[in-house]
Amino acid sequence: MELSRGQQRLLFVVVVLALGGLGVFLLGGRHKAATPPPARPSASVAPVTSTPAAAPVTTTGGGGVDIYQWLPFTQQDLTAASRATVTFAADYENWTYTEPAQAYVAKMNGLVTANFAASLQNSYATPGVAALRSAQKQVSTSSGGIASIRSFGTGSITFVVNITQRLATTSGTTNTSKQYAVTLVSSATGWQVNDVELAGAGNQ
Repeated sequence: MELSRGQQRLLFVVVVLALGGLGVFLLGGRHKAATPPPARPSASVAPVTSTPAAAPVTTTGGGGVDIYQWLPFTQQDLTAASRATVTFAADYENWTYTEPAQAYVAKMNGLVTANFAASLQNSYATPGVAALRSAQKQVSTSSGGIASIRSFGTGSITFVVNITQRLATTSGTTNTSKQYAVTLVSSATGWQVNDVELAGAGNQ
């Protein structure tokens, strides 16, 4: 409903008075809080500080909102999962044509789940892939960094990770970079990688 000009003026006056009253109340409260109590010469008075009473932990040290109160993991969990992810990114494409499948996976012991370790070993030992690696005398190194968090749940986090591979062969050296979705799960020994797929594959 549209107000008439007179009603608009009346509403404006009411709002101004309300804000003025609130300002007086706040300033008066601060003035009273800042006024020290009368001194008592005969008694020893403990120094008064302006430190507020302890409140529930809902903000960070810088005064921002503590987002971890809404997440199913702590800041320490996220840090540990991130470190495991970056370490895995350095191992995932790090191998040489003389390295057997068992040795390739052994570097990631404790970093990946047992089921995923078996999957990695089988993929590495695939006859066609292994034959090409040996024929071209391939030597691969990799590094990676986290681009973002794709999803998370209780005991699970999926990161989008940029992994750069440097592949040396008998034909020369190439550098490629791909994005992967790396899923970690929480275990008794820490965070472990449980799945890796190209970031563009499947549902995002």
